[in-house]
Formats: sequence, C-alpha cells, structure tokens
Amino acid sequence: MGWTLAFATVAILFVLISGANDGATLIGLGLRFPRSPGWAIALLLVVVLFAGPYLLGIAVARTFTERLAGLGTSGGATAFLAGVVIAVAVVAVLTGRGLPTSLTLAVIGGITGAGFGAGLPVSWSSLGAVLAIGAGAPLVGLALGYLLGTLSRRVPSYRRMPRLVLAAHLLAYAAQCVAYAVNDGQKMIAVVSVAVDVGREGLGGVGPVEVPPAWMAVLVALFLAGALTSLTRVGERLGRGLVITRPLHIVSAETAATGAVLGSSALGSPVSMTQSITAGVVGVAASEGARRVRWQSVMNMGTAWLVTLPSSMALGCLAGLALRLL
Repeated sequence: MGWTLAFATVAILFVLISGANDGATLIGLGLRFPRSPGWAIALLLVVVLFAGPYLLGIAVARTFTERLAGLGTSGGATAFLAGVVIAVAVVAVLTGRGLPTSLTLAVIGGITGAGFGAGLPVSWSSLGAVLAIGAGAPLVGLALGYLLGTLSRRVPSYRRMPRLVLAAHLLAYAAQCVAYAVNDGQKMIAVVSVAVDVGREGLGGVGPVEVPPAWMAVLVALFLAGALTSLTRVGERLGRGLVITRPLHIVSAETAATGAVLGSSALGSPVSMTQSITAGVVGVAASEGARRVRWQSVMNMGTAWLVTLPSSMALGCLAGLALRLL
C-alpha cells in the first residue's frame, strides 16, 4: 500500500509539473498570435494530447521504460521511481537558482543513473542515440526557423492576408500539439503507466506501457490544471524572451519546432519541446540579423545540457545505490 501511494503521488505531481511547464508554454505561445481564441487554443491541446497516443502510438513512452535501462527486471519499478523523483528535484533546485533546465533531460538522466546505481543493465548505445537525437533536434529547429523566417519575408501582402495567416497559425499550432503528444508529452504516459501497473500488480519490474482511456482522461485534466495555474507567469516570460512579433514569424517558429520534434518522434527519441520552440524562435530571429537574436536563449539551452543531465544522472546513480543497499 505504501509503494502504491508513493507511485501515485509522484505520478500526479509529475503531470501537474509538466502541465505548469510544457502546457503553459504551448498555450502561451499560441496566445501570442493576434486574435487567437483562447478557448480554442487550450481545447486543441487537450484533445490532441488525449487522442495522440491512440492514433500515433507510444514509442517515446516505451523509450523511457524499455530503452534506457533494464527496468523490466526485479527492482526496476523502484529504480524508475527514484529516477523520476531525482529528475523533479533537480529541476526544482536549478529553477529556484535561476538556472535553465529541461525536465525531459532530467528524466532521461535520472532514470539511467538510478538503473545503473541499482545494478540494472543500462543500454549505453540506446542512451547515446537518444542524447544525440535530443541534441540534434534544437539544431534542426534552428535551421528550419531560419529558412522559414527568410521565406516568410517574401510572402506578398494583400487584403485577406490576416485571415489566411490566422488559419496557418491554428494549423501550425495543431501540428505543434501533435508533436508534443507523440514525443515530449509521453514522459507523463510512462510515469503514470508505471504507477498504475504497481498499483495493480505490486512492486517488481516495470511492465508494458498501457494507456486506458479512463486514466488518460485524468492525466489530461491534471495537465490542463497545471497549465492554467502558471499560464500568467509563463506568458510574462514569453513576452520578455521572444523577439518575434510578426504573425508570419510566429507561424514559422511553430512550424520549425514541430518539424524538429516530429522527426525525433519517428525515431522514438524523446526531445525537449521547450528547447525546440526556443530554437525555432532563435532561427526566425536570426533570419532578420544577428542583432535580433536573444543569445541568452542559446546559452540557456547549452547550460541545460551541461548542468541538468550530468547532475540528474549522478544523483540518480546515488539513489540507485541506496536502493541496492536497502
């Protein structure tokens, strides 16, 4: 009973935190477009997040539970829990100190480190592939953002242009939500699936990822609640951090981020949606000249890799060792 409660608590907190970080960022970016209907922006994200796993699969969720470490063996569930707790703690500490971070990177590092510390087999080749794709996704977003930003300046303007651009924005935003649902958002599915499995089967190894509609609906509701609680704060941050104001440029940034994340999803590799969005924005800004770029955003992405991943992996390893000694 104690372990079931612990897993359930961690799963609920994890989804709320993901909503407060990822969900608020996605909705906030969608609302930056002129005359964007707020209710439609939020509803679109909720519907796509719910339907995505059933229509497009859960390959990325399985990466968290199957590809990083041998979590299917005895002790796998506790190592997974330790890794997720470490990830949340690392993100909370770094965020509190004002250092840029990524929850996705922290989860990858925490789970791998905990598995290694607990004596479970770690697939270093799979980890290397996941990290390589994760590092490459922002670069792809940067390049696409630059290209689309350059092309958008050549689009002629005419009377019906505002309506067409608004339609393009809603389409690009929908695609962005799909990209999140089949990639970065699936870390929540992995965490909740493990918690449900422990509650049903008891403590042991991590079982196959499942997504029953009933608990998927609860997940989406918690995610939206987390997003709405921090939407104002994230909106202010986006207002300070984004240097693009032209509607076509916002569409270009959304499209660039979507392309980078969907490409990673096809390879079953989790990537940070927030970092991909930032890269798309930087690429679009760079298309207007280097002075338009907020280079601090570029530095933030690099710092997240240099700080978040090693610290979560090291602390996860210590947590795994502690579990081994219990």
